[in-house]
Amino acid sequence: MNSILQQFCRREASWFIQFVKYGIAGCLAMATHMLVFFLFSWKLIPALEPTDPIVLLLGLSPPAALDHATRAFRADVNNGIAFLLSNLVAYLVNKAWVFHPGRHHWLKEVALFYLVSGFSFGIGLILQDVQIRFFHWSTSLAYVTMAVVSALINYAMRKFFIFAR
Repeated sequence: MNSILQQFCRREASWFIQFVKYGIAGCLAMATHMLVFFLFSWKLIPALEPTDPIVLLLGLSPPAALDHATRAFRADVNNGIAFLLSNLVAYLVNKAWVFHPGRHHWLKEVALFYLVSGFSFGIGLILQDVQIRFFHWSTSLAYVTMAVVSALINYAMRKFFIFAR
């Protein structure tokens, strides 16, 4: 038990503990992303429908109804803003706690981190846009799909390319 706790307190860890730590770091980044995305989608750049699950679940004041194209575009914008902030959180936590700083200068490391994140985010964003625009999914459900796809791609790319030694 003590060995497991020690692994959580330092970078040296078994692959399983490292994956759990990556998951915790990802949860912090995801919480940041969700908070920014849904706050913007609710109050600043409305992108939610009155029937959206998050609106119903939290009892939010219903936003005005939007056509699917407008809602998809606004969800994309809100995701872009959330992406910038959540990836800063992800980078800082991953560098400090999960992975060893890689073989790159820190500036190149940050650039690669955002590039990889941008790639996976772009794939997820296209998927989200298609789900809203053409299949008329709720913003929340399309958001979850985008997040899962991005997380899976990000782990592999960060583990094996950015922070690899």
